[in-house]
Amino acid sequence: MSKTLSSLDHIKVAVLIPCFNEAKAIGDVVHGFQQALPNATVYVYDNNSSDNTIEVALLAGAVVRRERQQGKGNVVRRMFADIEADIYVMADGDDTYDASAAPQLIDKMVSENLDMVNGRRISDAEEAYRPGHKFGNKLLTTLVKMFFGSGIDDMLSGYKIFSRRFTKSFPSLSSGFEIETELTVHALELRMPIAEIDTVYGSRAEGSESKLSTFADGFRILRTIAILIKGERPLQFFSAIFSLLILGSVVLSIPIITTYMQTGLVPRLPTAVLVTGMVLLSFLSLACGLILDTVTRGRQELKRLQYLNVPNQLHIDTTEKDD
Repeated sequence: MSKTLSSLDHIKVAVLIPCFNEAKAIGDVVHGFQQALPNATVYVYDNNSSDNTIEVALLAGAVVRRERQQGKGNVVRRMFADIEADIYVMADGDDTYDASAAPQLIDKMVSENLDMVNGRRISDAEEAYRPGHKFGNKLLTTLVKMFFGSGIDDMLSGYKIFSRRFTKSFPSLSSGFEIETELTVHALELRMPIAEIDTVYGSRAEGSESKLSTFADGFRILRTIAILIKGERPLQFFSAIFSLLILGSVVLSIPIITTYMQTGLVPRLPTAVLVTGMVLLSFLSLACGLILDTVTRGRQELKRLQYLNVPNQLHIDTTEKDD
């Protein structure tokens, strides 16, 4: 046994499982994490299930609680607020994630003193990880990398391990599946130490159905990314608007300037007025970006201080030798 895993006796681990109509799978999920992490407490948060998810979870030995506000984001916000632990293991209740990989993820977190370890999904089963979902995940993850930095290749994975200071400094705003994006951006924005490990991703239990809508949830995640860019990268966001308005005004002004140079007249007065308005709006947008960038930096400093204010219980003295 590694030194890290043998040192987990003093660390409180909580397994968090958000659930909605997962009666077919939740029993196996709970048993899987109980076997992988015998000293952890498994919490199942039911989100208005209409089947017997609660009864099955209780019978399996989980601590069951309820969140009435619909949506995974609302459930995650409630779980982070309610549960007190040193390490939080979060996975979906559909039995697609490999519970036996949890000790490896925790070992990675504790040995390197990380704040988040992401379970990158690896699957050969097309029905488990459909090409459309895989493409959308890659596209959205690439967008986040462009604006917030690299470090995560499978942003939308529901299998994540968090430290206490991550969960208690996370200002959750999302209500649905876009919560995965917000979690990743929070880690990247504060430049937390993070890592990613390959984990097996399997097919859903027979008889259970995915709650993810490819297009509807995809657009919601894309909207969330845009909002986060505007809020956390305002200079880049408004500079893009500035560039588009300036480019449009230049294109529209070319025939006006050409005609004026040839005749000395401005026959297209409405277009000239439009160009003038676009130029004014472009510089107004740039000014907004500069001002909001200053405000955002101050807010980021406060978020960083709040993050550092939460005690870190994961430190292990790696200079000691194994017995």
